This record gives sequence, C-alpha cells and structure tokens, in this order.
Amino acid sequence: MKVRSRIPLVSLCALSFAAFTSQALRAQALQPVADSASRDSSRQLSISVGKTAVIDFVRPVTRVSIGLGDIAEVSAVSPTEILVNGKAPGTTSLIVWEEGGGRQFFNVAVHPSRFAQEDSLSEIRREISAELPGQDVNVTAANGLVFLRGTVKDLGSSDRAAQIAAPAGKVVNLMYVDVPPSPPQILLKVRFCSVDRNLEKQLGLNIYSTGATNSVGSINTGQYSPPGVTLPSNGSSAIATITNALNLSIFRPDLNLGATIAALQTKGLVEVLAEPNLLAEDGKQASFLAGGEYPYPVVQGTSAGGAGAVTIEFKEYGVRLTFIPTVTPRDTIRLQVAPEVSSLDFTNAIEVSGFDVPAIDIRKVKTEVELGNGQSFAIGGLLDNRETDTFEKIPFIGDIPVLGKLFQSMTRTRTNTELIVLVTAEIVPPIPVGQPLPELHYPAKFLPPNSNIPMHTPTGPVPVTPQPTTMPVEQLIDSMKPEQKMVVETSTGTLQ
Repeated sequence: MKVRSRIPLVSLCALSFAAFTSQALRAQALQPVADSASRDSSRQLSISVGKTAVIDFVRPVTRVSIGLGDIAEVSAVSPTEILVNGKAPGTTSLIVWEEGGGRQFFNVAVHPSRFAQEDSLSEIRREISAELPGQDVNVTAANGLVFLRGTVKDLGSSDRAAQIAAPAGKVVNLMYVDVPPSPPQILLKVRFCSVDRNLEKQLGLNIYSTGATNSVGSINTGQYSPPGVTLPSNGSSAIATITNALNLSIFRPDLNLGATIAALQTKGLVEVLAEPNLLAEDGKQASFLAGGEYPYPVVQGTSAGGAGAVTIEFKEYGVRLTFIPTVTPRDTIRLQVAPEVSSLDFTNAIEVSGFDVPAIDIRKVKTEVELGNGQSFAIGGLLDNRETDTFEKIPFIGDIPVLGKLFQSMTRTRTNTELIVLVTAEIVPPIPVGQPLPELHYPAKFLPPNSNIPMHTPTGPVPVTPQPTTMPVEQLIDSMKPEQKMVVETSTGTLQ
C-alpha cells in the first residue's frame, strides 16, 4: 500500500508529513493477510485544508467510513485506491475494510492552509497599520488563535486592533498600553443671586360708639379688626376694647364716639447670594451641602380607635450642589448639575401633634449643559412680578360720594422676585508643592499656640520609584474599575 498525492507542485511541501506516513502504511500493508485479519491497525494521516491525498492498498477495499464529513471527505477511485480531501481544520477518524476481513484505522488531522492563513494575517496587519499608524502591533497565529503583541497608545487602540483581528480566530490580547495621564479635575462654580422686594399699602377705618346718640356699637368693613364694645350694665357706661390700634386711634369722650384708622405702608427687601464651589474628577459625582437638618414629626399608622405614634425624622436644607462632569472628545465639559438653595419658612408653618413644622422656601435647578473650559452659563432665571388688591366696603353707605370713603378699606400688595443661577466650569491642576494655600481673612486673631512646633506628621524621605510608561491591557482595565462606594452614616440613615 502507498499514498500518492494528486495536487499541484506548489502544494507538495504541505504533504511532506503525509508522504512519510504513506511509507509506514505501505510497510504494514505488505504483511500477510492472516495477520491483518487478526488485529486492527491505527495510522496517522495529516493533510491541509483544500489538499488531497491518495492512499493505495495491496488488497481491494470493500468499504470506507469517515467520522466527520465536514472536516474531510473520502471516495474510492479504484478497488485499491481511496481519495481523502481536507475540508476544514479539525480531526476525525477514517476506517477502511479490505477483502479478507482486515480493517485499517486512520487518525486524520486537517490543518489550516498556511498560505491562506498568511494571506489573512497579512491583510489584518495592513488594516491595523492603516487604522493605528505609528503604533507597534505584531500579529501572529497558531492553532486557531490570533496573538496580538506590541504597544499601543490607549485602550481604544487596543480594542480596535482586537476587533480587526477577530475574523481570523479567537484573539489573545497580549499588548501593552501607554500609561494614561491623570484624569482631569473639574472645578464647578455656582452663583445663586436672588432679590425679593415687596411693597404693601393698607388703608381702612373702623368707627365705634359707646353711647353717641344713645347708641352702642361699631361700623367696619371687617378687613381690619374692629374694637370690641361692651354694653352698659348696672349703671356703668359702655366699654370699648381695642385689640389692635393699628396706626391711629381717636376717641371723643364728650361724644362717646371713636375711630381706629389703618394707614400702613410696608417695604421689604431680601437679598440672597450663595456661591458654592466644588471639585470633582472627570466622570465622578460630587455633592456639597452647607446647611443643616430640621426635625419634623411623622404620624405612624393607627389601628381602629387608637392614636398613632409620632416619630421624628430629619430633612436637610441649606445650600446644596450635586453635579457630574464629563470631559468630551471636543475638550468641552458636559455637566449634569442640580444646585439648590433652601431655607426654613416659619411664617407658613403648620402644627402637627403639638409640633410646629416649618415650611421650606426652596430654589433649585436640575439640568444638563455643555460648555468650554472657563466658560459660563446662566442655567436658570426668574423674574416674577405680582400685585394683589383687596377692596372691601359697607354696602350702600360705601357708595356715597366722598363720605363713602370712610366706610371702605383697601390693601394692595406688590411683590417682585429676581433670580439668576450661573455656573462656570474649569479644568484645574492641583496646587503645586510649596505654594501658599488659600486662607480666610479672620476678623479677630486666635489665641497663640502653646508651642512653635508645626502641626504636621514627621516622615522620612520618600523613595523615588520611576513611574512605568506602559502596562498590560488587563492591568490598566483593572486599575480603571470604580472604587468601593463611600458609606457615610448620618442622622437620617446611611448615605451611599
């Protein structure tokens, strides 16, 4: 038995191992028939994808069987010759039955075509060189695996090289990446500017009598609290009780007639300026609160006929700033920002189970903007003008010309609110070593220290370790994983 190769001359080198195997097959096939019938034999056959091998047998072949037809196919071309074609990389088994009952087993190994694989790798190298110019990327292949070695500038280049090499097989990324610089730090400056003005005018008249024309009583519009008049009893005269004299109170004892006049003008001005500044790393959330927490009662669920328990919870108020900055490829800064200014409002407080719960006067904005380094945006603005008139009069009497003005009352309230919220984002470096740190200008001096020893931790010289210029891809990815979240215990619970 012998193996012949019916292939072009250019592919003969790929079958050198198959030719060597055919000599062993010929030597064993020349043994006596009785010996081949008494035991099974196993042989190795190695070919490449797209190549063909011919196996010659001394005795006629009665039947052949191939394990996986997708890897190799077999056909008989004569009673003593069979043809094996490699179709796809892999291994399978071939069984041949000869006359007389003998069987021969072949372990068929189909290898990828070296020429096709080299063409594929050459194409991959050209694509990587075009997509990543000036970067050292070496591409090799073995056993269906594609190995990437070399050094690239960043993780994006590493991922792109792996995507380009993926069609050639499973990619094993062994590349190194240049150590990236420290992420930028973004300083966000927010300014809340608010001016609230109000103007209120009041004008009204209450007339009362303690016996004028033998009459006791009062005339009023009800808008302002009138005096209370007590009827005379047991010979005593009537008594007028003034709970609110307002601006002016007049009483004529000889006429037993009096009046209270309301003529008030009130002006109010409230100015608020808050400038929270906060520094955060690129892509990381930062939060700032200057204020406090106020307690408020919460009534728990009640059962039928029973009173619910009252528990105390806390709510934060003050100047709050929360934002997430992101530096874009355009060297701009995209901001998710939510500034807020709140204060306690006791004028609108309510009472719950004996507790006075104040209202919250709040101004807040939540938006997303994009701006350049050092640029500013007015992310919120409000101009609110309101005027409220309240007019009351006594029917019929209040309609009399001139005299009717005494039986009318009026309140006019005007409010004006102006609010603007400005944000400025800057990419800032840390303060250099040895440069003075910013400090407040304290209006009064502190007590002198007990000693002249500076407050610092004494340390020895720090060993200088050179920073690596490159590192493996997987090490850089691991270093970029988010750190464990900070957990802060507050009076309201756990804050992540």
